[in-house]
This record gives sequence, structure tokens and C-alpha cells, in this order.
Amino acid sequence: MKYILILFLALTSISCNNKKGKKEIPNEFIAKVIGVKDGDTIEVLYENNPIVIRFEHIDCPEKKQPFGKKAKQFVSDNIFGKNVHIISKGKTDRWKRLIAVVELENGENLNKMLVQNGLAMHFKKYSKDNSYDIIERGAENNKIGMWSQKTVIEPWNYRKSKKKK
Repeated sequence: MKYILILFLALTSISCNNKKGKKEIPNEFIAKVIGVKDGDTIEVLYENNPIVIRFEHIDCPEKKQPFGKKAKQFVSDNIFGKNVHIISKGKTDRWKRLIAVVELENGENLNKMLVQNGLAMHFKKYSKDNSYDIIERGAENNKIGMWSQKTVIEPWNYRKSKKKK
């Protein structure tokens, strides 16, 4: 009986330590941007832990697409090395990136800024937020960014076409 009690206490101690070792990320936090992977993916440092963030509601052109490099540069110019406000629902994508809205220090929504500047599309497959749709139509009507082109290929269709080859 004594051995069972010792074993129980040891296992309880180990499981408690594992929970403490893995920090839970809050739904809202401030973090420093340490990397810009592309127009809709960044890396931030939160409590000395790097976290990859995938921008919610939007999809930017791929790097080899027109405006793909401009989208990445726009993000870099606005937030690299700065603190940002990350707002998520705690969901991750299949690559374990945290899906979130990113706000600048002044409160501006970077996800919406990308759409407004014609550097991202509303990713309707994964977003029901119609405000992005309205912003996208404004950029399209004013031929801003990617909408200045004669033909626009959606990033998701571009990726799909590259997979087939």
C-alpha cells in the first residue's frame, strides 16, 4: 500500500510539472515582432517564446505572385521590431500557426490595412467577417494594389495550380 501511495504521488507530481512547463497562450497579448515570413505570416516573441502567427480573415498573394513581395514589405515596414497586439480565438492551422488579428500600437488593424491597400483578399472560406468584404470591394473598385492588374489570381487558386504541377 505504501508503494502505491508513493507511485501515485510521483505520477501526480510529474503531471503537474508538465502542465507548468507548457505555457498557455492567452487569447490577447502584446508581443514583439521578430520575423516576417510573408504578407500574412509573422513570428513574434511572447514571454521569450517564439510564436508563428497566421493573419485571420485574409490571404495575401504568394511571394512569386504579383504583389506578394509588396505585401511582405508592407507588413515589415509597419511592424517589424515593434510590439503588436495579438487577438486570437486560440485556434491554430494545420502548420500549428496561431490564427489571429494583429493590431499596431496605435490600434490599427493590420489585417484590414492589407486588404485596404490591395495587398490581401478576404479569405471567405475561413472568415464570415463581412467588414473585410466591404474593404476588399473598395480596393477593387479603386484599382488599388493587386486590383490594378488586368487579371487577378486568388492566392488559394495560385497555390492549388502549383500543387498540380
